[in-house]
This record gives sequence, C-alpha cells and structure tokens, in this order.
Amino acid sequence: MPNAIKPWVFTASCPSKLGTVDVVTRYMAEAGNYVDEIHSFDDRVSKRFFIRIEFQPTEADFSAEKFDAAFGPRASEFEMEWELTEPEHRPRVAILVSKYDHCLNDLLYRHRTGQLNIEIPVIISNHPDLEHLAEWHGIPYYHLPITPDTKPEQEAEIVKLLEQYDIELVVLARYMQVLSPWMCEQLNGKAINIHHSLLPGFKGARPYHQAWEKGVKMVGATAHYVNNDLDEGPIITQGIQTVDHAFYPEDLISKGQDVERVTLFNAIRYHIEKRVFLNEGRTVVFSS
Repeated sequence: MPNAIKPWVFTASCPSKLGTVDVVTRYMAEAGNYVDEIHSFDDRVSKRFFIRIEFQPTEADFSAEKFDAAFGPRASEFEMEWELTEPEHRPRVAILVSKYDHCLNDLLYRHRTGQLNIEIPVIISNHPDLEHLAEWHGIPYYHLPITPDTKPEQEAEIVKLLEQYDIELVVLARYMQVLSPWMCEQLNGKAINIHHSLLPGFKGARPYHQAWEKGVKMVGATAHYVNNDLDEGPIITQGIQTVDHAFYPEDLISKGQDVERVTLFNAIRYHIEKRVFLNEGRTVVFSS
C-alpha cells in the first residue's frame, strides 16, 4: 500500500447507465492508482450517478495531464463530468461577515491550526466591528457599508474583490444581508451560508427570544448553498442540540451559536474535500 500524505481526489457525475462504477474503478486499477476511499450513489429520481474516489498513484510518472489524456475517452462514452483535485490544493476562501463573530472566530482558528485546508486571503464586511480579528491574523479586511440605495454598488465591489483575490468559495459567516438576485447568480454553487434552524420557524427580530417564549426543546443550524430563495438553497449540513426549560434566551443563543460553528465548519470541509454534488435542487454529500 502506498504511503502518501494526502490523496488525490477524483469526482464525477453522469447520467445513470450500466457500467459507471466499472469504468472508473477499472481505470484506477489499470493505471496503478491505489484506492483509499470510494463513495458512489445512483439517484433513481434524477437519473444521475455520482462517485468520489480518494487514491494514491503508484506510478512514478503520474500526472494530472496523463490521467486526463487516458481517462478522458472512457469518460466521454458515459457523458461523464469529472474533476481531478491535487493533494496540495488549498482553495481560496473569502469570508463575508457582519457583527457576530462566533463563526468567523471559529473558522480563523481552524484555518490557523490546519483543521481547514484553505487559504483566507480576504474578509469583507458591511461593518467595521471585526477588523481587529482580521488584523490579528494578518488578513486584509474590507469594510463596505451598505444601504438600500447603495446595495448594487456594494455588491459590485464585493464581486471585484472576489475576482481580485481569485476566490473559489465564499462563506457567509453570519453576513446579515439579503443578497440580490444578481449577486446570487454570481455566487451560484460557490457560496455557503449558515443560519439558525428553530422549530417552529421563528423569523424576524430576536428569534431565540421568540423560541424561548414558546418553550422550544431543540435548537439547530443549517448550512446551505446560496441561491435566490432566501435561506432555502441546497442543504449541505445540519446540526441540532436538545434544550429544556432551564435554558433562558441567552442560553439558547449560546447553544445555537455552538451548533452554527460546527455545522458551518463541516459544510466547508465537505465542500473543499469535494464531497458535495449539486443534484438539481438538492445535494449528494459523501460525508467522511
């Protein structure tokens, strides 16, 4: 068994068809690629097949170009859309935040300690409150205030910054702004949002206080891709914690923020590890 530090990752999807697993695994064996982990799923509703493989090459002359040239003709027979990710690839992630700092703090810590294999070249906010956190970590912080009248200009500035810093993924770490349809289109499939999930659904101001007044027994969080349906994009991860009568509003907020931190971290990790596939309005997630 090879002993590589990090594996290559192969991901693919295609229309459901006999032989989809075989075409991939047979090639891996013939090319001398040792499979460490494999997940696949065939969705009988959407009629699409999804597969993710972690592997370690055993051939000394292995390269992405050689893989592309050899596997490409086989993949085309199955109308397969596929991607190969190098072991050392570190996605460039921009964080958008407002005033709440719990998710930002958590992501910066996980980035600093190596739990998240990403680069964070920029943090963008509509408030100046959290600039000190960015400065402490040596990350450029852009304060772009927003009003209803300046929303188009502010969002255009955000997009310029995403292009300037060559961003691959945007994380809305409690960014308390509703994105315009234009912005949602710009970020389609490459932006993750986190929000609380309370049952029943409490909307508007002070949701945790509303929840306390109704005596909720559960708090949670949902991380999803951004789309034009407010807080209703394809779900990546969810988390829940039980609570009881002894939890006052401030306790519910604290517990909810704990769940938000972990749920968002897992969603980002699954995304950067290529474990998430968009499947029409839903997702296929091969969790680790």
